[in-house]
Amino acid sequence: MEYLNITFLQNSVKDWLIALGVMVVAFLILGLLKRILTSRLSTLAGKTKTYLDDDLVEALRRTKGLFLFIASLYLGSRYIELPPRGDTIIGSLMVIALFIQAGLWASVILNRNLDRYRNRLMDEDPASVTSIGAIGFIGKLILWSIVLLLALDNLGINITALIAGLGVGGIAVALAVQNILGDLFAALSIVLDKPFSVGDFLIIDDYLGSVEHVGLKTTRIRSLSGEQLVFSNSDLLRSRLRNYGRMFERRVVFPIAVTYQTPREKLKMIPTILREAVEAQDKVRFDRAHFKEYGNFSLNFETVYYVSGPDYTLYMDIQQAINLHIHERFEQEAIEFAYPTQTLYVINGRGEDHASQEAASTAAPQ
Repeated sequence: MEYLNITFLQNSVKDWLIALGVMVVAFLILGLLKRILTSRLSTLAGKTKTYLDDDLVEALRRTKGLFLFIASLYLGSRYIELPPRGDTIIGSLMVIALFIQAGLWASVILNRNLDRYRNRLMDEDPASVTSIGAIGFIGKLILWSIVLLLALDNLGINITALIAGLGVGGIAVALAVQNILGDLFAALSIVLDKPFSVGDFLIIDDYLGSVEHVGLKTTRIRSLSGEQLVFSNSDLLRSRLRNYGRMFERRVVFPIAVTYQTPREKLKMIPTILREAVEAQDKVRFDRAHFKEYGNFSLNFETVYYVSGPDYTLYMDIQQAINLHIHERFEQEAIEFAYPTQTLYVINGRGEDHASQEAASTAAPQ
């Protein structure tokens, strides 16, 4: 067994074998410990109503084998003498692996909480769902920025100077990609101000459709004719939006015109008929009905009511029922709807010539 005392890189073969055995055993124990903890916590999570244990189980499942290998390598290296540089490299590698694995654990927990939050708000407050994607992106950006800075700091890099350099470089990048950053800040404005959310029906200038997706740079809208409309977020916020998704009730104004030959008694009945036609429908609130004005060829009435809902099909069904009710009542009361007419009064030629001669003789000087 003399070969066990042979020295190799300042350590005997025996020491190298012990270190290798510790590394292998540590790797097997850590892997077994991961499986046992995952199984036990999974069983416990099924018996509780809290989400914390479910998150811990999922985080343990995302523990990387490479992290367990580096941890085992670090434990094995404690049983041999390494040069100062080698010991520093293995220690730094362990710290970086630990920070990255911690970042992965935190990222899993963050994603699961955001998913639960999104699912809960989908029913309670759809307007808030728009902000989940941006919040998740910002949260991950902050998380991995912290991991990176901590890792660099443990490697002995002066992160103060690095942050200052990144600030100067950030200004240059911001000037180069100002359009993209403009859309990004517009997305944050949509998140915070919430002028619309997924599912809202918008009219933007001459375009109209339902919001399908709100991203960091663009918002996508499905038009009524079927195609997808893509707007940059900055252009969208500079436009005048009409959001029908936030409409709680629809105000409807519609005119009715009857002929000038309609008797006064019938005219007095028409506002009552209009009121009855509106109040006979469900999901409506009557406001007023009046004889509004004398038109060029008709007597004009105006009716106002409210539909308790934003659905356009519901409004059209109600308006159709109102129109049919009015038509039926007007037939019963013999009230005629007005339509464009013109009356021509003709004076015979003889009378016209006589009137012209009389006017000429009156105007002639004496």
